[in-house]
Amino acid sequence: MTHPATGPRNAPKATVVIPTFNRAALLAETLRGLARQDLDPAEYEVIVVDDGSTDHTAEVAASFTERLRLKYVFQEDQGFRVAAARNAGARLAAADLLVFIDTGAVVGPEYLRRHLAAHGDQSEPRAVVGYAYAYRPEDPPAGLEAMAGRLLPERLLEVYAHDPSFWDIRHGAFTRSGWDLRELAVPWILLWATNCSVRTADYWAVGGFDEDFRQWGVEDMELGLRLHKHGVRFVVDHDAWVVEAPHERDDEGNARGNRNNIGQMLAKHREPVAEIGWNLIHTDRYWPWEDDYRAVLEWTAKSKGLDVADEVAAATSDLGKADRVAVIGCGATVPGNLEGAALFDFDAEALEGRERAWHAIGLRTPLPDHSVDVVVLTSRLAGLWDRWNLEILAEARRIGREVRAPGLEPR
Repeated sequence: MTHPATGPRNAPKATVVIPTFNRAALLAETLRGLARQDLDPAEYEVIVVDDGSTDHTAEVAASFTERLRLKYVFQEDQGFRVAAARNAGARLAAADLLVFIDTGAVVGPEYLRRHLAAHGDQSEPRAVVGYAYAYRPEDPPAGLEAMAGRLLPERLLEVYAHDPSFWDIRHGAFTRSGWDLRELAVPWILLWATNCSVRTADYWAVGGFDEDFRQWGVEDMELGLRLHKHGVRFVVDHDAWVVEAPHERDDEGNARGNRNNIGQMLAKHREPVAEIGWNLIHTDRYWPWEDDYRAVLEWTAKSKGLDVADEVAAATSDLGKADRVAVIGCGATVPGNLEGAALFDFDAEALEGRERAWHAIGLRTPLPDHSVDVVVLTSRLAGLWDRWNLEILAEARRIGREVRAPGLEPR
């Protein structure tokens, strides 16, 4: 479906991709806001990707074809496939800019203009993190559900703007950084697909959303991590806002999906920043991620050159070649008697050229339960010990039958 006024080959400036599943009424609200944009209809397109709905979603999309340059795509219901849905929409995009929005997110008339402006002159690749009013799944603003269907989105802002329960749940992280995400070590954890945008070329340069994620959560942050590694700068724009319409959520199912997906993310990105996220999400936390990772980076810099080879040699001097060993905090030099040992260190440079070596703090390793005889924890972990000792010890006991930590003993 295309808007008849656009002509066949008018390239739009922005493509809005909306994945949806059995939320026809919420979709109508989202499309109604997009039809009110203060841009010429030819300047943007909307792609609705239906992940197998059985309600009247298709009819809702069809009802907007006279007001929007709109395409509707249906994919068979094969379970939760929001990553695949977003990619399907992005493949059809005619614009240089992709804007992702959730079903039920309602927008004011300047929404797309703000996203376009936030990308500037295109000389610098950016990912724009749009603000999401009322996106507080565990603590929705009182009375919003009754008001949302009666007031235009911009009017909702006037009514609720000074109510902290209406603010984006990420608001504290935004203000703490001075609204400059360059100040953050992990800005990508704030990239949520409820409202964000990225240049189409950058999106496909990193492969788009990873379709292995088949449950709720994390897939947008994981895309953010790959964009970050690709050199994309993260920018937050308070004026490129949406209001998240209240709706039913499967809180328990979403929590399970989040925990499953952070495990998948760690398996794909074996590095300390993902380990930290794995631990936090499995303990129902999130916001310490920035401070925890920054502390690891600081300790990594301080511990450069800290050699623990003699310490490890002494701790394993009674072991034979048949003993299976893992060393967490191995450093750059490993004793010769530990050929074949599983090695872990938070400093990637210390592991260069080594086999069976993983970039890790030691919070969660890929080793199976009780797969080694002895786990050695070295003094290279000292700067992380106050924060992570319980977690590292628990992991060491999971993978090993015996744990030795001579460099970390109380003195």
